[in-house]
Amino acid sequence: MSAQQHDEKSRAEIKQERLQGRLGPEVQEFRDACQSLQLATVTKEGLPHVSYTPFAFDNAGYYILVSDLAAHGKNLKSNKKVSIMMLEDESSANNIHARKRLTFDTTAEHLDKASEQGIEGVKALEKRFGEMAQNLAKLGDFHLYKLTPSSGRYVKGFGQAFNVSGNDLVDFLHLSEGHVKQEKEAIAELTSEQN
Repeated sequence: MSAQQHDEKSRAEIKQERLQGRLGPEVQEFRDACQSLQLATVTKEGLPHVSYTPFAFDNAGYYILVSDLAAHGKNLKSNKKVSIMMLEDESSANNIHARKRLTFDTTAEHLDKASEQGIEGVKALEKRFGEMAQNLAKLGDFHLYKLTPSSGRYVKGFGQAFNVSGNDLVDFLHLSEGHVKQEKEAIAELTSEQN
């Protein structure tokens, strides 16, 4: 490796560390402020279905309690690939077109509620939602799933999209120059309208 390549790598590593230090806590804070997530599942026929569910998070993943009576509960039994999204509330968004959001591709795993990991998942839900989660966990048609995230994206607003790994490591999302120009023009236009 040449000295120039070494310097470029060092600059890239420093830039990545700064980005992680600045955005990593922001991503975690945004996730922790959300109490529910949008859940995109797939039917046996291959059709998309969207719903929502309350969740609890720990380092193992996102825990959800889902009823077999719900469409997404049936879908989780036949297809373990699930997309999730946490979304800024409309009432607190500065711009409805640029709401903050955190999305992940995940794999759903059914957990026995009496297993060691199942007990931890139910405890995490009870800590967050109290007696309601405790009561739902006791019902036979409610099953506990752990959603393990792989790749994701955190969007802060116009032109501010970042790739996020399952363990909350943040990286730049490289946008094409044309897309950047369009966003710059849109932001300039929005700014002039607000003034």
